[in-house]
Amino acid sequence: MAEAGTGFLEQLKSCIVWSWTYLWTLWFFIMLFLVYILRVPLKINDNLTTVSMFLNTLTPKFYVALTGTSSLISGLILIFEWWYFRKYGTSFIEQVSVSHLRPLLGGVDNSAPSAANAANGEADSSRQSVSECKVWRNPLNLFRGAEYNRYTWVTGREPLTYYDMNLSAQDHQTFFTCDTDHLRPADAIMQKAWRERNPQARISAAHEALELNECATAYILLAEEEATTIVEAEKLFKQALKAGEGCYRRSQQLQHHGAQYEAQHRRDTNVLVYIKRRLAMCARKLGRTREAVKMMRDLMKEFPLLSMFNIHENLLEALLELQAYADVQAVLAKYDDISLPKSATICYTAALLKARAVSDKFSPEAASRRGLSTAEMNAVEAIHRAVEFNPHVPKYLLEMKSLILPPEHILKRGDSEAIAYAFFHLQHWKRVEGALNLLHCTWEGTFHEVSVYPKKELPFFILFTAGLCSFTAMLALLTHQFPELMGVFAKAFLSTLFAPLNFVMEKVESILPSSLWHQLTRI
Repeated sequence: MAEAGTGFLEQLKSCIVWSWTYLWTLWFFIMLFLVYILRVPLKINDNLTTVSMFLNTLTPKFYVALTGTSSLISGLILIFEWWYFRKYGTSFIEQVSVSHLRPLLGGVDNSAPSAANAANGEADSSRQSVSECKVWRNPLNLFRGAEYNRYTWVTGREPLTYYDMNLSAQDHQTFFTCDTDHLRPADAIMQKAWRERNPQARISAAHEALELNECATAYILLAEEEATTIVEAEKLFKQALKAGEGCYRRSQQLQHHGAQYEAQHRRDTNVLVYIKRRLAMCARKLGRTREAVKMMRDLMKEFPLLSMFNIHENLLEALLELQAYADVQAVLAKYDDISLPKSATICYTAALLKARAVSDKFSPEAASRRGLSTAEMNAVEAIHRAVEFNPHVPKYLLEMKSLILPPEHILKRGDSEAIAYAFFHLQHWKRVEGALNLLHCTWEGTFHEVSVYPKKELPFFILFTAGLCSFTAMLALLTHQFPELMGVFAKAFLSTLFAPLNFVMEKVESILPSSLWHQLTRI
C-alpha cells in the first residue's frame, strides 16, 4: 500500500509540474506575441493599460485560434507519446520525469534501502522483492552448440534473442575475467573473445588461446558453442576441468597476497564451479543421473556459499528423475526458506510432492460431496502458493500453451521462468498419477483470472495528454459556437492570470527610481 501511495504521489507531482509547464509555456508565447505587437517604450502602467485595451478588442476568432492551437499541440504530444510507448514500452514524459524532475521535487530512489530501513529490518524485504524482479541466469540452460544450434539447423531460425545473448556475454565477462588477465596472453585473448558478437570469431579466439596455453575458459567456450553433441561437450569440459583445477590451486595459495590475487582466485573459483556444474549436467543429459546427483552434491558441499549458480535446482530436477522424493523433500527443507529468493522450481516441486500424496485417489466430485481432507487441503494450498508465485506455469504444464526452447536468462515470476520450468519438469508431473488433474481443478477454479497477469497498462501521461487534447478541443468548439459567453470567461481568466503580474509590477515601479525604470524601458 505504501509503494502504491508513493507511486500515486510521484504521478501527481509530475502531473502538476507538466500542467503548469504547459500553461506557463502557453502564457509565455502569448506575452511574446503581445510584446511584438506593443513594441513601444512606455511606462509599465501604460503598457498594462495598452495590454488591457488590446485584450478587450480581441475577437472570438482569436480565442478559437488559441484553443485550437492548444488542442493541436496536445494532439501532437499525444501522438508522440503513443508512438514512443509502442516502440519502447514506456512513457517519454514519465521517463523524463523520473530522470530529471524527481530529483528536483525531492524524490528518492526506492531501489536503494535507506539506513532507517536497514535498522528496522525492511532492507531484507526490499532486497527480496528486487531479487524476484531482476533477470536471473537459467540454471538449466541448454548448450548452444549441442542443443540450441540444432534448432537453427532444422528451422533456420535463431532460438535466442540478442538481448539474451548479450546478458550471457556480460555474465561471462563477470565470472570468467579479472583485472590481471592482461598479464597472461591466453587470458587476454579470452577477455576479448567474450566481448565478440560473432560466434565464429569467439571460437577462433578460443583456439588461438589454446595454442598459447592450456586455458580453462577457452575450453569452456568451445564446449558451449563449438561442440555439436553432449559427448563432445563433456570431453572439452573434462579438459577444462584439468586446466581449471591447476589454476585454482595456484591462485588459492596466493589469494592473501593482495587484491589482485584475491580477484584472480575469485575468478578461478567461478570457472571451476561452472565447469563442474556443466559436467554434472552433461552426465544428466547422457543418462548417468546418479553420477550427476553425486557431482552436484559434492559441488554444493565444496562451495556452499556460491548460491548464485542455483545448483540446488539442477539437483532437484535430477532427483525427481530418479523418483527419490524423500531426497527432494530434504533439499526443499533446506532451500525453501523465506530469507532466500523463491523460484518456480522450488514452489512447484513442493506442490508436486504434496499433490503426490493424494492425487492418485483425488476426485473433484467426491471432494465436493465430502469436503477436502487434511492432506488434500495441504496439496491445494501448496498449489495455490505456487500459482500465486508464478501464475504462468499451469498453462504450460497443462499443455494449454506450446512450449519453446527455454532462454538462457529468466525473469522470476515471469513467462520465461514458466517456460524454463515446464520444459524440464513437465515429465515429472506426468509421472505422478493424477497430479496434473489436481493442478487443473485447483488452478482453474481459483487462479484462472490471475494467470493472465501482468497486463501492460497504458502510461498515465498518454491518458493525461489525451484528456488535455480533448479539453482544449472542446474549448475551441464552445468558443466557436458561443463566442460572447466564452469571451467573457476568457477575459475573466486572463485578468486573473495577469493579476499577480500587475501587483508585482506596481511594487517594482514604486520601489525603483523613475529614471532607472525609464532607462530600462528604453532598452
